[in-house]
Amino acid sequence: MGLYFEEFHEGDVFTTNQRTIAEADVVLFAGLSGDYNALHTSEPDARSTVHGGRIAHGLLVLSIATGLMHPLGLLDTTAVAFLGIEGWKFLKAVKPGDTLRAEVRIVKKKESHSRPDTGILFREVTVLNQENEPVQGGTFVTMVKKRPAKE
Repeated sequence: MGLYFEEFHEGDVFTTNQRTIAEADVVLFAGLSGDYNALHTSEPDARSTVHGGRIAHGLLVLSIATGLMHPLGLLDTTAVAFLGIEGWKFLKAVKPGDTLRAEVRIVKKKESHSRPDTGILFREVTVLNQENEPVQGGTFVTMVKKRPAKE
């Protein structure tokens, strides 16, 4: 069971497990998304870029970050709606073989005006590589259930 809105506190920090990006991840994401840009799919073409080789899709890394957060169980059964992402930045290229983890910090909480049984949670997410360098980051905004009133 996930945490209710009241159980989160500004300043709380959670760290995910890590995951290594495989070449298969990049290939499968290209097929799923239809983004076959040579930067992601052609080593000879990508070798001539500033990156010196193929890189993972930025949105693949963002998707993996969401998957890394799931096993934390923070919002299992308590998330109502994912409302958006604020200020997401792509800071550094990710290559197959890089190992990523995410740090999640609760930066803000506010009451929901549309649903009094929920609150809005702002989670600053930083995706880090094996060198502890930030590669992506921004703020996830999520509507979360409040603890039910006891009857």
